[in-house]
Amino acid sequence: MQLRPVTDYDYQHGVLIRRRWALARRSLRRPDEIAYYLGYAPLDVDADELVRVAGFRWAIEECFQAAKNECGLDEYEVRRYVGWYRHITLAMLAHASLAAMTAQAAEKGGSTCADAEVIELTVAEVRRLLAAHAPRQHRARTHALNWSRWRRRRQAVARHCHYRRRDHSFEGQAGRSHR
Repeated sequence: MQLRPVTDYDYQHGVLIRRRWALARRSLRRPDEIAYYLGYAPLDVDADELVRVAGFRWAIEECFQAAKNECGLDEYEVRRYVGWYRHITLAMLAHASLAAMTAQAAEKGGSTCADAEVIELTVAEVRRLLAAHAPRQHRARTHALNWSRWRRRRQAVARHCHYRRRDHSFEGQAGRSHR
């Protein structure tokens, strides 16, 4: 839905330069949940383009959260823009490198183990494995690889049990709603 323009913000020298939009998105899993967005766009952007761009928001937020957790994106102690910009750039570059290594491992089948199913390698797991392969960590390498395999096997079992329990709870809810 297009909103009325605000004189102080949407006009420049008396000329309308942008539009305001209110977007509502309904969840497919939970139809009663509706997310609302307030969007600003140049005049030539239509509602379809605005909806397409709003759809990227979740992926972008996930990327920033992962970079905060794994690469210290939020741990800067700088006072000037140049230092802040360098820190952010290096943290995002580190996260992109870890994500690329994770994707390469998935393409090569790095998530399988001969005796059990394990979850895919994650950016966090790749970071831990790289840290264990630091020059002074010779003895820790084997331990880190074994620990990673063990942990990912346990995570696979936990995920399987969680999905099975969730499926049973959905079946129970569906049965109750039809009564």
